[in-house]
Amino acid sequence: MTALPRTLLDLAASVRFDWLEKMVERSEDLGLFDLRSMEDLLDRTVGHHGHGRLRKAIALYKPSSFTRSGLERRFLELCLGAGLPQPRMNFVVHGFELDCYWPEFRFAVELDVFETHGTRAAFERDRKRPEDLLLAGIGMTRVTGPRLEREPDEVMKRVGRLLSARAPRRVSSMPSGA
Repeated sequence: MTALPRTLLDLAASVRFDWLEKMVERSEDLGLFDLRSMEDLLDRTVGHHGHGRLRKAIALYKPSSFTRSGLERRFLELCLGAGLPQPRMNFVVHGFELDCYWPEFRFAVELDVFETHGTRAAFERDRKRPEDLLLAGIGMTRVTGPRLEREPDEVMKRVGRLLSARAPRRVSSMPSGA
C-alpha cells in the first residue's frame, strides 16, 4: 500500500495540474490531507518529476500569517507561543472567510469584538455561521477580544484541547496481530 503523499507525488508527474489540485482538495475533504507529511516527503524527494507540481498544488494549504487586526496577530502569537500548530489566517473554506483555520483538524476560531456586530442582520448571520460550518464538517469556537486579553493561557489550553479532540485519525497499514 502506498501512502497518500507518495501517491500524489507520483501522480503529479503525469496528470493534468487541475486534476492534481482536485485530488489534493478531495484528500482534504476526506480528512486524509496532512500538510506535514506532504512537506516531509517533498523534502526527501527533490528531483522527482512530480516534486515542483505537487509543491505548487499544496502551496494554498501552507499556513498564512496574514492578519488584519491586532487581535488576530495576538491570537497567532499566543498559538505559536503555546506550541499549537499554526492556523491559516483569514482562510476561505466553503464560502466563509475564517479568522483562524486548521484544515488538518477541520476546526476554526472566530475572533470577536463587540464592534463587529453593528447591525441586527450581521448578528443573525454570525449566529447561523457555526451551523453552516458544522454541516460542512468544520468545528468552530468563538473567542472574544476581552477574553483573550483577560485569560490568554486558558484560551490557548482550551483551543489546544479542541484541536486534540479533532485530530485526524491515523489508519495503520499493519494488519492486526502483526
